[in-house]
Amino acid sequence: MEFNKDEEKRFVNAKRKVDRIKIFYLHLVLYIIVVALISYNFYILEEGPFKNNITALNISVLVFWTIFISIHGWTVFKGKLLFKKRWEDKKIEKILKEKEETTFWE
Repeated sequence: MEFNKDEEKRFVNAKRKVDRIKIFYLHLVLYIIVVALISYNFYILEEGPFKNNITALNISVLVFWTIFISIHGWTVFKGKLLFKKRWEDKKIEKILKEKEETTFWE
């Protein structure tokens, strides 16, 4: 498989982007597992001399990791908002087309 320089550069950039997305998804899975374990820890935590310290540690881990994973997701998917203008235009066209097609029953 031979590439010229431009195609090779595009291929390397695409591979790098896929790797970044894959790493983010692995990070997200690990985050969900840790949140589940910490939630279970809150459930089983009984009264004791270190209950407040353990609770504070768990909450701070949740807060900081949530902030970190949000920033990580933003850097990986920057510019890819859920509802872009192009999506809105497609939906409007689809609804208008449906309206034109369903005039038989109305």
